[in-house]
Amino acid sequence: MYATEAQPKAPLRAALSASWLLRAALALSGWLALAATALPAGWPARWIPVLLFVAFGPGCALLLPLPHGLRPAARLEALALAAPLSLSLATLAATALYLVAGFTATVFLASLATVTTLAAPLPAVPLPAATRGAAERRTPGP
Repeated sequence: MYATEAQPKAPLRAALSASWLLRAALALSGWLALAATALPAGWPARWIPVLLFVAFGPGCALLLPLPHGLRPAARLEALALAAPLSLSLATLAATALYLVAGFTATVFLASLATVTTLAAPLPAVPLPAATRGAAERRTPGP
């Protein structure tokens, strides 16, 4: 009797731990991109993490940490929506920093990393209506 009660909890624990690992990776991604700027100029190990973080980091932090996960088609749509969302946040941050005459690459990446770190543990932003059905859990029918 005890073995059957423990079995449904194991996949839930695995999903929760995977969700927290994803959230932690997203929270650290901006700080790793900021640390990569200390490498010599022109190295791919310097600009590739920065490019990937600016293009996907903040958007993924806002969209991906869903508690129940997504189906494959909705995952693709969330990733496709993460890029324009990240680039929009990057544009807003860069514009604000230019307006206050404080734009540097370090301050820009630090501000995006802070937003990503703060957004990663929060619940995800609701997805568009097209993916709501794909994001919801299916309940078994009679």
